[in-house]
Amino acid sequence: MLREFREFAMKGNVVDLAVGVIIGAAFGAIVSSLVGDIFMPIVGAVTGGLDFGNYFVGLSSKVTADTLAEAKKQGAVLAWGNFLTIVINFMIVAGVMFGLVNLIQRVRQNEDAKPAAVPRQEVLLTEIRDLLAKRP
Repeated sequence: MLREFREFAMKGNVVDLAVGVIIGAAFGAIVSSLVGDIFMPIVGAVTGGLDFGNYFVGLSSKVTADTLAEAKKQGAVLAWGNFLTIVINFMIVAGVMFGLVNLIQRVRQNEDAKPAAVPRQEVLLTEIRDLLAKRP
């Protein structure tokens, strides 16, 4: 049974999937940093520092706090601002991912579109054929 598991685990698809998951997690951290450290500060600067993170609606009369963290301690809240921030982050991440995938596909298409170099032997044979065709 251990041998069967080892054979399964060492199949190409399983190893490829494991590598893909690990690289995907690392790439996700890069994209999250790009969004959190580059794009969101720009969005904040353009909107005058607007942060939806603390916008909420208290679901009971006991909630009187001004910040979301304090309001959650007081009772149930509908944190619509936090949800909106997460949706905006998702849209930015999705846009960045879409752009990167498009870029990768264009690079691959350009590589595929390049004609393969004609081997020297074929060039010589073509020249010989042309010379022979010109002979009477």
